[in-house]
Amino acid sequence: MRVLCVLLLALGVTASAAPLSPAARAEVDALLARLHSSGCEFNRNGSWHAGTAARAHLLKKLDYLEGKGLVKTAEQFIAQGASASSMSGKAYLVRCPGKAPVESAKWLAAELQQVRAARAASAPR
Repeated sequence: MRVLCVLLLALGVTASAAPLSPAARAEVDALLARLHSSGCEFNRNGSWHAGTAARAHLLKKLDYLEGKGLVKTAEQFIAQGASASSMSGKAYLVRCPGKAPVESAKWLAAELQQVRAARAASAPR
């Protein structure tokens, strides 16, 4: 009986730490690629960073969240990993050339809508 309990616990931990589905991971990868190539800067704890550094930082956060089984969708990644600093609690910002900074959650949500619209437009009918 003890062996069965230990086995069930182990399976439960493994199942809860499952990575994003391929579709959700593709959306997150597309968001991070857009941030990387956008020419926009990313503000984290008062410092502005280029898209390359922002992408690298957010990938680390994604890896952590996936390892804990805390994200299943792109929206969850935005809310739990890409909206605010887990250290300070300060909201992340995105500043694109010629535009005022906006909270990263808003910028990423708008980009996610564009990613999904592009995918839907290119889907076979």
